[in-house]
Amino acid sequence: MPYDLILLTERRYEDASAAMRSSNTRKIIREDLLVREALERRGLRTVRFDWSRPDVDWSSARAALFRTTWDYFHRIDEFTAWLDKVSAQTRLINPIELVRWNMNKHYLQDLNQWGIHTPPAVYIHARDNATLEKLYRSTGWPDMILKPAVSGSARHTYRLNPGNLPDYEATFQSLIAEEDMMLQPFQRQVVEQGELSLMILAGQYSHAVRKVARAGEFRVQSDFGGAVHPYEPTREEIVFAERAVASCSPQPIYARADLIRDNNGQLALMELELIEPEMWFRLFPPAADRLAEAVAGAL
Repeated sequence: MPYDLILLTERRYEDASAAMRSSNTRKIIREDLLVREALERRGLRTVRFDWSRPDVDWSSARAALFRTTWDYFHRIDEFTAWLDKVSAQTRLINPIELVRWNMNKHYLQDLNQWGIHTPPAVYIHARDNATLEKLYRSTGWPDMILKPAVSGSARHTYRLNPGNLPDYEATFQSLIAEEDMMLQPFQRQVVEQGELSLMILAGQYSHAVRKVARAGEFRVQSDFGGAVHPYEPTREEIVFAERAVASCSPQPIYARADLIRDNNGQLALMELELIEPEMWFRLFPPAADRLAEAVAGAL
């Protein structure tokens, strides 16, 4: 049966009845249900599939919409090959050019060059002969965050200081043997005020949340006990987020801009999520209709 749109998920969430047994994944299924209902109200025929399923005829759909493909960064070679294959059979939303660009955090360098302020970063290429001690001496950052250049959900994200560098050296060497890494100065507001996430649909601000780390933790993700609260952004924050999205080419249909005030008090972009961002439609159900309208318009 031909479809207008395939909603892309991963194996853990494809079977909604099984996923609903977990309290955490019930939220994920609820999100996709809101999006799917909004799309179908616009007359679009939809289905949800695990992106890595080998039995899907991708050419049977007009497009495929990334939603909860939250294992791709653990399977990056497989995912990259899948992108090459599927993009020749159907349209991807967001566009394939943006997906490839946004997979690696080197994209932050491009944004910075285009006038979007981001925190400083040092990128370490795989099989480099760097050590954490050398990196500390060259940057002088007393409080640092180490993370992979291809990552999500705070995978292999560590907070470093001169006192614990020896404890993480072996971990760093095992990671750098296989993949690119990045180092940034730790941004104090992440633990003091949290991180803002502004959702941008069809280039326009839609809704926002504030992500707050639990006491004693620096990672705001729910996997580490972080909490999410609805947030009303300032006009400055909205303009900044929309400008970050507007700098992309081609233009994304949806985006999430993660913002903070950096250590100098300046508004800064931490991440621009263009592949499979969580967008908290369960907190803002009308926003699912805004996404559906943007997708329908693109089709």
